[in-house]
Amino acid sequence: MSAAEETAGGEAEPWVEVTPDAARRLLVAAVEAFAERGYHATTTRDIAGRAGMSPAALYIHYKTKEELLHRISRIGHEKALEILRTAARREGGAADRLADAVSSFVRWHAGRRTTARVVQYELDALGPEARAEIVALRRQCDAEVRGIIEEGVASGEFDVLDVWATTLAVLSLCIDVARWFNIEGPRTPDEVGARYADLVLRMVGAGSRSPGAQR
Repeated sequence: MSAAEETAGGEAEPWVEVTPDAARRLLVAAVEAFAERGYHATTTRDIAGRAGMSPAALYIHYKTKEELLHRISRIGHEKALEILRTAARREGGAADRLADAVSSFVRWHAGRRTTARVVQYELDALGPEARAEIVALRRQCDAEVRGIIEEGVASGEFDVLDVWATTLAVLSLCIDVARWFNIEGPRTPDEVGARYADLVLRMVGAGSRSPGAQR
């Protein structure tokens, strides 16, 4: 499934921030090229060709290849932060909110795996200013998950010796789904999300509260 096909499901209007249509087509083409070849091996000609446009047309909308990557990264990280923040601020105990955060985050990384691979694994290709902006968004994502775990420890729901290390482990598990998930595999994004929520609750000592997880 291509990045363009991925954008057809799940979110009502993915990439809605990107206008006009030509700029959106170029961004989707860049996602596919970066995911397939890596940022450094991809040329602006590759991107324009995938979008059915001339290389000159690309520069009307994006000054550089890095500007494309920066915009992809920013939109992707803003979406990730929205997912985690929504889960963290819902009603319910820490275990329910952590399960919601993990299952939602995993579903996004599986269902949008082409985009997620670029968002999560091409950070070092950005220049210092752009990278600093994305790192700040990542820290906000970390803070949302860490906050849930801290609340769970304080309430006695979780048994965690090192909140920082546990937060890192939880986020790493979720992000890595984008690397290995296969749409032709035996489980759907929803099923993987439920399984990971179950695993994470066991990790923090809360037991299983994810009825959708398959044994």
